[in-house]
Amino acid sequence: MKRLLPLSLLLCLQAAWAGPAEELNYGAYGIDLKGIDHSVRIQDNISLYANGAWMRRAQIPAERSSTGIAEYLYDLNQQRVREIIEHAAGDASSPEAGKIAALYQSFMDEAAIAKLGLAPLRAQLDEIAGLSSAGQAVAYMAKLQGQPVDTPFRFYVQQDPKNSSAYLAGISQSGLGMDRDYYLGKSADFAAARKAYQRYLAKLLTLAGEKRADSRAKAVFALEDKLARMQWSNVENRDIQKTYNKVAVADLGKRLPGYDWPGIFAAAQLSAAKNVNLDQPSYLAKLSGALSHAPVAVLKDYLTLRTLDAYAAYLDKPWVAAHFDFYGKVLDGRSADRPRWKKAVSLVNEGMGEAVGKLYVAKYFTPEAKRQADELVRNLLKAYDQSIDTLSWMEPATKREAHAKLAKYTPKIGYPDKWRDYGALEIKADDLAGNVARISQFNYQRDAKRLNEPVDRAEWGMTPQTVNAYYNPANNEIVFPAAILQSPYFDPKFDLAVNYGSIGATIGHEISHGFDDQGHQFDGDGNMRNWWTPADEKHFKEVTAKLVKQYSAFEPVKGHHVNGELTLGENIADNAGLEIAYKAYKIALGGKEAPVIDGMSGDQRFFLAFAQSWRSKSRDAATVKQIVSDPHTPDLYRPIGTVSNLDPFYQAFGVKPGDKMYLPPAQRFHLWW
Repeated sequence: MKRLLPLSLLLCLQAAWAGPAEELNYGAYGIDLKGIDHSVRIQDNISLYANGAWMRRAQIPAERSSTGIAEYLYDLNQQRVREIIEHAAGDASSPEAGKIAALYQSFMDEAAIAKLGLAPLRAQLDEIAGLSSAGQAVAYMAKLQGQPVDTPFRFYVQQDPKNSSAYLAGISQSGLGMDRDYYLGKSADFAAARKAYQRYLAKLLTLAGEKRADSRAKAVFALEDKLARMQWSNVENRDIQKTYNKVAVADLGKRLPGYDWPGIFAAAQLSAAKNVNLDQPSYLAKLSGALSHAPVAVLKDYLTLRTLDAYAAYLDKPWVAAHFDFYGKVLDGRSADRPRWKKAVSLVNEGMGEAVGKLYVAKYFTPEAKRQADELVRNLLKAYDQSIDTLSWMEPATKREAHAKLAKYTPKIGYPDKWRDYGALEIKADDLAGNVARISQFNYQRDAKRLNEPVDRAEWGMTPQTVNAYYNPANNEIVFPAAILQSPYFDPKFDLAVNYGSIGATIGHEISHGFDDQGHQFDGDGNMRNWWTPADEKHFKEVTAKLVKQYSAFEPVKGHHVNGELTLGENIADNAGLEIAYKAYKIALGGKEAPVIDGMSGDQRFFLAFAQSWRSKSRDAATVKQIVSDPHTPDLYRPIGTVSNLDPFYQAFGVKPGDKMYLPPAQRFHLWW
């Protein structure tokens, strides 16, 4: 599921349900028997066995890049939030309700959007047109921090990875219209995407009334391509030791000459920063030269296009169509855009998510669901604690630290105790692009003001109506929003084995992020500190190397293999999480034998529920995009990669040599077994 590391909130459970409601048939105890494909042996492919019949029936809607259980819940919640918004429109007593309704209205009022045209961006575009030097262009990039416009560098504020009780400013690479791999990749897919992207840039210039659109778009693409070749890879950016480079702001001139740092920090509204983290110092060192040597006209076109791209989805129909033709059709493989009301709901969720969340939980989150979720979390943490003691490979010193970290875990379930205040956020019912800019600035300024304030450990990085979950190492917390604690992931009425195989594995996954390749470098107080003995660290790296090799062999789309290094943290969490969920299930049974239901033992239902929880069907273009940019393995490969490492799966289904799911014992990954 989603996780924070350190504050880039990381499973992307998004899109919408493909088929009719009757296809979601989980019966009385939580297993969809009609979705099973009995022509496939579970010993050969658990994902196709558990979901094959459903996959044959399911159709991905034209507006979507994928479909599945997560998408069903996403769609359900969109409907619920739409009802909340419509009710808010009639609530004159609540200022927040009025803002929710006005934000939604601003997206739905296409006549007002068409009438405004490019007027909401005119001041920005005129300011860009007036730039006369590279230095002025860089200063303007700093001024854009807090706006929804990408520039070659991005400022942020998060907890200091080595001092979680304080906030720290940071600078990271940014400024590309596609993921870096699309610029560097040699496959035909990437080459086609590059050509389509240049056409898209030219289209934006044409819509803005600019001349020589093709040649100018080509020059901007060449600049972005140069930036991409200077930037760090997604795998390199997962190395939290290499991306931690804290320096005094006063020393930046020596460390990274060529920048007007006082001016940049002032323009970025971060003059209060005394220290700053440089995520990719080698990139920042090269960037000043690249920008200073670029023609000013190209820098101006680059900033113009970054601005037009950022707002295209919020302008008139031709702009929306151009944006969708590239990002929707080319990169996601969709043939139709989402209905406008769904996009409006998404904006309200993003812009005023906790205001909506407060209304959502009051209507849809039951005390019984929270009580049972609390019990599941307690049993998972108990299973982890017991597992630490049984590990033969872990030395006593490391075990003590692991116990201490686990004891300090903070579970957050359902919704926050303290809600965000949107009083200072200005929303206008007739200014969509302006609302988008003001929301972005509101959130950025909120972060910037934190630099000299105590860390707020009560806040959430996800709204209650989000179908997801995450682990945040800086707070050593696991967070489960209300929306994921519902059927078919979880239901108080479901069989115990099903709940533990589905939501239990998700809870175990998030707990496990505290001990994955990144999380195990943080202690119980959320500080990046090495608490492993050299021997244990060596064993950890040797064991997790098995996962890199296993997952790199998966080829979801021909010519595109899973990146075992990029997905390592999520794969560790999947495997360790299922191990612990299984142990917690045994704890929950209390020594009793699980009943046989529909001819299936408790263990069989546990693994089948796990496989069905990853039910998904995706377009190839979207899968390729995920492979290059997302640290999660594509959904249908997650059960395959996980259960093939877990011994009880072999026992439950009689998996033996010759079966396609079989791995020799020496090749299986075990961390907590």
